This record gives sequence, structure tokens and C-alpha cells, in this order.
Amino acid sequence: MRNMRPMRKLAAALFLTVIWLISACENASEIVLGPQQVDRIERGVLEKLATDKAAYRPGESVRFHLKLRSPVSGGTIHIRYLHMDRIIEEATLKVKGEELEWDWNPPQDEGQGYLAEVFYIQDKQAADQMNIAVDVSSDWGRFPRYGYLADFPQMSEDERSRVIDRLNRFHINGIQFYDWQYKHQEPIRFEDGRPAAEWSDIAGRPVSFDTVKSYIGLAHSRGMKAMNYNLLFGAYEDAEKDGVKKEWGMFKDSAHGEQDKHPLPDNWASDIYMYDPANPEWQNYLAEKEIETFKTLPFDGWHVDQLGDRGQLWTYDGNPVDLAWTYQAFLKAAKQQLNVDYVMNAVGQFGQEQIARNAPVKFLYTEVWGNHPGYQNLKEVIDQNSAYSGNRLNTVLAAYMNYHYSDAPGEFNTPAILLTDAVIFASGGSHLELGENMLSKEYFPHRNLRISPALEAQLISYYDFLTAYQNLLRDGTEESGLKAEGTPETAISDQASQGKVWSFSKRKEGKDILHFINFTDASTMDWNDDQGRQTEPAEREDVSVSVRTDRPVAKVWFASPDIRGGSPQALEFTQRDGRLKWKLPRLKYWDMAVIEYKE
Repeated sequence: MRNMRPMRKLAAALFLTVIWLISACENASEIVLGPQQVDRIERGVLEKLATDKAAYRPGESVRFHLKLRSPVSGGTIHIRYLHMDRIIEEATLKVKGEELEWDWNPPQDEGQGYLAEVFYIQDKQAADQMNIAVDVSSDWGRFPRYGYLADFPQMSEDERSRVIDRLNRFHINGIQFYDWQYKHQEPIRFEDGRPAAEWSDIAGRPVSFDTVKSYIGLAHSRGMKAMNYNLLFGAYEDAEKDGVKKEWGMFKDSAHGEQDKHPLPDNWASDIYMYDPANPEWQNYLAEKEIETFKTLPFDGWHVDQLGDRGQLWTYDGNPVDLAWTYQAFLKAAKQQLNVDYVMNAVGQFGQEQIARNAPVKFLYTEVWGNHPGYQNLKEVIDQNSAYSGNRLNTVLAAYMNYHYSDAPGEFNTPAILLTDAVIFASGGSHLELGENMLSKEYFPHRNLRISPALEAQLISYYDFLTAYQNLLRDGTEESGLKAEGTPETAISDQASQGKVWSFSKRKEGKDILHFINFTDASTMDWNDDQGRQTEPAEREDVSVSVRTDRPVAKVWFASPDIRGGSPQALEFTQRDGRLKWKLPRLKYWDMAVIEYKE
């Protein structure tokens, strides 16, 4: 019957909605709850909810796994599958024991996000609820949720599986394998024509070949892509003995007296010396090394790194180097020789315009630094990237949190993490932050700060929200220009301002999407919260909002990663004299409201 689903989609959705409203099926009446009833659910029955993959191709079945806190005999599990705010399918399962698995066949539409609401029903009451998102997308670059791995010593299979299972729960669909290589100019160490069992990375840390290979396999089993990290212009000081020529280098003077280099600690293997990305001989040399790498390890693509604006540089022959231009030239040449996925870092946006317009990359990646210090700057970077690519490519931001606070052991500051993620996600981007731990420095193995259990749970909700509502957050949305207004009790601004709620709007297929991010209690407007002092916002209730619009409104609904795991909720509204009004029931960090208009 699955081949009938596309033709029956609308009819089935309407039928199921009617069934839901009139309680004609066995359990529907048990969970027709208003928001006040749902808010009174006492948590504690459902412990863990997961899917078997981070993303699915159209036609693939989704396997869910639910764990209860203790064995239960009696009661039922009721599941609602939603696309945006619409129920598209429901199911009811009997509960026996403490674990439950089931399959779901989503609609076969390409590039869609869904939310599964899972209720535990006991005595005709919803005793608990957990949600989880599902991404049905064959192209991981369309909605990238990028993570990382940075430790590759000898590990047990269970240790590696736990890491990948955790990233899978966040729906991470691409992993950057950071500093896994032997040398930048020799990614794999070979012995007698075969990969060595182990080598040391540039910092002297052990790297196990089997660990790298096993991680790639585990990522693939979860529907994730594995990206091989390497610079496009870096080599060790002794690179000439590996066949690299000094004449390929970039120099700080036109007489090739001093080669540009990136200094590293004295106890590391080497500083990194710079080579001209536009030099055909260097391009061919590095491409051959990467071809060898991809033949040896089943990576899916190359995460190409750079080091930002290096100032004026010259080739060995004394010609000035336009470094930003060389990036797209290098990537085009690499794509011809090695047809894999490419992602390239734009440090502080350096070279991003050329990359976005001319390079064969899956999405845009910006490492954000001090030239973009504020929350508003994060949105500006994402908007700029969208403009550079003609709204064609999405953005991932590498934005390192609690930077100097992480110089000593401690915990990440939860309000800072959630406010930054709220801004990035609402603006249409995603955040490179999750790996074996969470990033606080550009050197990914640095891990002084822990993620608290409470923050871990909140982040799961945020990544579910990013995935479930991807079609409203970053699927070709455009600036709307619709401006929200508040009240003296809760000021709303169209700028990221301390002491106010920041609101901005997007538009998609006739819908207006308004975001509300709560800075009313913020102690700083710098997103990275360098010293870990950002304050937790007080939750506000019944926040009055109004917008000016003459278009007849059909409905207003809202959802928040801070409330009921992102479940959507219809809102009452009034519209008269060109003004639309409603109330946000609660606002903690981030709410999203959607206005749908009459045909």
C-alpha cells in the first residue's frame, strides 16, 4: 500500500484529523488534551527515545526505540506523527516490559522534517510525553547538522558506538574527523605499502587506523557522512623529503626570503608551512595524497580548512597572491580529480564570497571570531552567506562557546549555549558544537568543560526542533519584513538588544514565521559568553504580540524547543483594523510563531 501514499496524502491527513477530533478510534479520546492539561503531565515514565538513523532517504522505514524507566504492564503508547502543526498519522501500541520498538513509513516526499509525539497513556490519561524528530532527506548538505570527532586512540567497539549513538540522537548527519591524519602532506602513514596500525598526530596524540575506520563505518550505519579534515595549503617543516617543493610555497616577501607559517607549540611535530593553493603542482601533489586516502578509508568528503586572512603574500617567483581567489580555484581542481563532497571553512568570513559563488561545496561553513562578536552578527553572517549563494546553500557556524572560561575545568554555561543556538537555528543556520564533548576552542580536543545532564536534555530538544521544523527554519525561507510589537511589560525589538525580546520574521510559501528570542535578562550581548557569565532568562507568560497585516489570517500557531519538546500549539488571535494580535503562552529562550493566511 505504500505506493498509494502520495496520492492519498491529503485525504488521509484530513481523515486522521477528523478521527482525532471526534475520538472515533480506541485511544484518541485519551489524549485530546488542551495545553493546560498537557502542562500538568508528571514526567518520569518514559526514559529514552531514539531512532536508528540521523536521516532517512525517501522510502526508508524509521525504526523507533523507546525505553521506560521501569517495567510496565498495562497502559498504551500513542504516537502522533506531525509535519509542522498537522497530524499526518497516528498509532497505538500495547506496553509490556520496559522497552518497545516499532517502525514508521514516512511520506516519500524529499527533504521533509517530522515530529513524533510519543504519549504514555494510563487510565485514559497522558501520564508522560517524549518527542523526537525525523529528517527525510537524501542529500545531507541540504539540512546539514554537523558534528565532529577529535580523539582516535585504540578504543573498544562499545566506546565508539556510544559516541556515535549519542550524536545520532542529535540527528547529526555529517561528522568532521578532526586531526586524524599523520601529516598534512601525508595523511596516512604507510609501512611496507600498507597503512600503519597507529601513528601520532601533529600534537603527538596516538591515532589508531582501526578506530578511524570503525568510526566511519559506524557513522555510515547511522546515515551520517564522514568528512576527512585537512588544510588546503599546509605541510610540515620537513615536507621536502616527502616530495613537496619549496617553489610551491607562499612567502612574506617577493624575494621568497621567508615562507609564511602558522606557529604551533614547541613540543608539537612541526609548525605549519603555507603553500599556494593555486599552484597546479601543489594541487596535483595534495590531490594524489587525498586520492590515496579515499582509496584506503571510505570517507565521503573532504573538510577543507584554511587559516584566515594571512596578509599580503607572494609566490616563489615574486607574484602577489590573491589568497581568497585561490580557494575556489583549488576546490574546482580538487573536485575534478576527486569527485567527493566538499565543505570549506571561511575563517571570519575570509574568502566566503568566492567559495559561495564559485566553489563546489555542499554548504557554507564559517568559523566565527571577534569580528562578529554579537548575537546580531550571527544572523548577519548567515544572511550574508545566503545572499552570496543566491539563497542556494545553507550555513553551519563553528562558534566556540565560553572560550576563556574553558581554560579551567567546569561546566558549560547553559544560558549562553541555548541563547546562541536559538539565534543560529532561528536565523536558518546550524552550529558545529557537538562531538565527543562540546567545542569551546578551535583546537577540538580541548575539553575542560562538561555538559551538564540538564543541558544535554535541553540540547536534544533544540536539535529535535531544528530537524522537525527544518522546512520553516532553513528551506529557502526569505526575509519577511513583518515586524512584531510588544507592550511596556515586555518590549519587543527588531534588533538584538539587551533587556528586550528580539524578534525577526521569515516567509515561506505564504506563511510568515516570527521568532522571539528572550534577552530581557541578558547580562551580555556577546554570543560566546567568554567568561561563562550569561544569565538565565526568567520565563515570561502570556506575552502579548501584535503585527500589522491586512491579509485575512486563517490561523496562528506556535512551537518552542523549551516547551513540551517542541510540540505545536494553536493560538487564539484577533484581527481588526489591520492589526493581528495574539499571546505567546510562555517564553523562556526561544519561541516560533507561524501565521497562515486564508486562500
